This record gives sequence, C-alpha cells and structure tokens, in this order.
Amino acid sequence: MPSLLRLLSVIALICAAVYGGLYALAHFVKPHPRDMSVSIPPDRFFKDR
Repeated sequence: MPSLLRLLSVIALICAAVYGGLYALAHFVKPHPRDMSVSIPPDRFFKDR
C-alpha cells in the first residue's frame, strides 16, 4: 500500500506541475498580433474542366 500511495503522490505532483505551467503560460505570456498576407497564384482559382 505505501508504494501505491507513493505512485499516486508522484502522479499528483506531475499533474500539478503541468497544470501550474499551463496556468503560467495562459496568464503571463501575451501574444503579439501581427498582419499576415498570403499571395495565391491565379491558376488556383480556375480548375481544369
């Protein structure tokens, strides 16, 4: 039984670390929006029939 509790506590610590990392990324990292333009060649508009 002690090994099961040790395994569960290690899994809980790993989950807490992952959750904490996701929380930190979501609240402290701000994305920088920027314009994006994609040029499409004219032959993509017309299909061969």
